Amino acid sequence: MEYSSFYSKEGLNIWYIINIIAMSQLSTNNKRLAINTLLLYLRQLFVIVISLYTSRVVLNTLGVNDYGIHNIVGGVVGMLSFLTVALTSASQRFISYELGTGDVKKLKQVFTTSIIIHLLLGVFVLFVAETVGLWFLNTHLNIVSERMNAANWVYQCAILTTILSIITVPYNSVIVAHERMDVFAYVGIGNTIMKLIIVYLLLLSPWDKLITYAILGLLVQSSFWFIYRGYCTKHFIECKQMERPTKPMIINFFSFAGWSFVGNLGFSFKDQASNIILNLFFGTVVNAARGIANQVNGIMYNFTASFLMALNPQITKEYSGGNIKRTINMVYAGCRLSPYLMGIMCIPLIINTRYLLSLWLGDYPTYTIEFIQLTLIVAIIGCMATPIVTALQATGRIKVFQIVISIVMLSELPISYLVLRIGGLPYMAMYPTVVITFIGLYARFIILKNMTPEYSYKIFTKDIVLKNVFVLGLAYILSKYVYIDGNGLGLFLLNGISSFIITLFIVISFGLKTEERIILFNYIKNRFKRK
Repeated sequence: MEYSSFYSKEGLNIWYIINIIAMSQLSTNNKRLAINTLLLYLRQLFVIVISLYTSRVVLNTLGVNDYGIHNIVGGVVGMLSFLTVALTSASQRFISYELGTGDVKKLKQVFTTSIIIHLLLGVFVLFVAETVGLWFLNTHLNIVSERMNAANWVYQCAILTTILSIITVPYNSVIVAHERMDVFAYVGIGNTIMKLIIVYLLLLSPWDKLITYAILGLLVQSSFWFIYRGYCTKHFIECKQMERPTKPMIINFFSFAGWSFVGNLGFSFKDQASNIILNLFFGTVVNAARGIANQVNGIMYNFTASFLMALNPQITKEYSGGNIKRTINMVYAGCRLSPYLMGIMCIPLIINTRYLLSLWLGDYPTYTIEFIQLTLIVAIIGCMATPIVTALQATGRIKVFQIVISIVMLSELPISYLVLRIGGLPYMAMYPTVVITFIGLYARFIILKNMTPEYSYKIFTKDIVLKNVFVLGLAYILSKYVYIDGNGLGLFLLNGISSFIITLFIVISFGLKTEERIILFNYIKNRFKRK
């Protein structure tokens, strides 16, 4: 089987990621991609169960108002996260690129450059957060005066947590570039166990629960920095012995990161400003509702992110090696696979949101259901863009892309503000998000097509976007049609399982071509024969 099995005239091979494990004639890179994906999925299955439990305990322990304070105060520092995301993109791109070329000296120089720049960024974030950010927290946010002291404690912990996260980025980038996803699997499990410990200590703590929760979160982030740094310095030569970077390399790194700043500013500012707009109109209770929705979205998105995290380094490496056809095939595969993976998990959740929230949290803030459903719809649309972004970053020519996408994403804010200003309900502020996310998807592909003419509008529109909309839309309609309204765990399980089976059946029946189904069924048959 050739690399072109990722995509052919007959259609995308959605089950290629599974099939390649069982076929010995495939390349080592493909096997690693499949194994890495499965490792990350196994981790996520464990993480999701624990996360659902810990979230409920934290919400019940802190209360809705304090939970909302934690979400909105962390968001003030989070507005600076676009700097971290931009540098993460630059680090992963340059490290993966040099691994693809095989130049060890340049690889060491890239890592050293990344370390230096992230340290400088940490200092910058500290300065901005302790001046402008601190002023904004104490003068503009809608927080009751009795909780301002606790809010400032949370804010200081959030600053330190963000700085630790920033200086951990170079080590994370090295692990991703080397495709050591087992490390993320183990650390993810460790993180989950730490969350359980935090919940236990939070329940025992005689001190302010909100402050205690923020401090414990800071301690966990500190431990991650030591773990990632220790692992990288032990296993990767570029981390053991640094190389003084050249001036052109620093300029290229800053240029790439600088334009990444522009694009990620749009995303970060949009997300956090939307949260602040909701706070100004409705207070911390609505922030808590959106915070819960974002947490659910994070859990669900990680299923797709597991696949994309394993795929993205190979896209960059293949491009750096001059394998344009292979790169295009992988981008197409990622764009089509990711919504299916996301939809199989999200459609049952969208159908059963109300009872799941009652089972998970008991009492929950008003509008949480609508926020969760809209957030998951946005995530399904948005996950198609990730492989396109990776392909754009691989080229190194991101100026136009970042400017355009920043303008597109920021255009959501005035529309959302207007919706609320004329009396819209809180969740209606996300209606523009759905539309803008779809526009942003096509804006990215148009730019990529202009850079690499080999991409096809017809394939992307007909075989990917419209096919995904049809398949997942049909799955939702049928799931909603057979849904039985009512309460009770048995009915919830029946609705959830039926929705999952329907979605899976629709994906296999209409999302896959005949030869793809044959590959899937042969794989399942071979697995049973082994047993």
